[in-house]
Amino acid sequence: MVLRQSSPAKKPATKPKRPVGPKRLPPAIVEEIFRRFEAREPEPKGELEHTDPYTLLVAVVLSAQATDAGVNKATRKLFAEASTPETMVALGEDRVRELIRTIGLYRNKAKNVIALSRQLLAEHGGAVPPSRAALELLPGVGRKTANVVLNNAFGEPTIAVDTHLFRVGNRTRLAPGKTPLEVELGLEKAVPARYKRHAHHWLILHGRYVCKARRPECPDCLIRDLCPFEPKTPPAGPGVSPP
Repeated sequence: MVLRQSSPAKKPATKPKRPVGPKRLPPAIVEEIFRRFEAREPEPKGELEHTDPYTLLVAVVLSAQATDAGVNKATRKLFAEASTPETMVALGEDRVRELIRTIGLYRNKAKNVIALSRQLLAEHGGAVPPSRAALELLPGVGRKTANVVLNNAFGEPTIAVDTHLFRVGNRTRLAPGKTPLEVELGLEKAVPARYKRHAHHWLILHGRYVCKARRPECPDCLIRDLCPFEPKTPPAGPGVSPP
């Protein structure tokens, strides 16, 4: 009897690895990125409509898992009826829920808006506190919401990391991280001091309108020649020269 020698097991095919860019961009490149953002938009603004720290706080609480456009549509009606903690509490949870029902998670958000309004009245004289620790004790307020309020309402150089900014921080290697907090802390170290006040606005708007999740608009990107992200989206027509 002849024994056949078994052939060696085939190794599973492996996909070629994409070239990995630098772990973190060098300071000179970071400086140039924000210089370009500032040159194009010196005073970037958030897109949530508000008139003071309180209406900003409410709008940001309502914006979780919702678009700014959808929140603005709802808050125009809400703020027409109540735009202070006193009037919001008087309006009541049922009416708030009715006015914001077009927003996702509106039931829980209505509860939080009433609860945080009561807490502002009881503990802060109806004013929004300019402190992250105090803000995070309010119902419905987490670190990102607190950072938005501190930045927009009080001019603090905080960086609020949403899904857009998280994506941009990792793609560009400005501040790679596995969690929003890692990206936030990385940006705090990387962004030059003169740009920190507006940094999160520039990056959020860049992620929302240019560095999109599914198909980034690389040909129209202001920093495409500085960004190590691959593969970049090719231009539809003739090549575009760097800025």
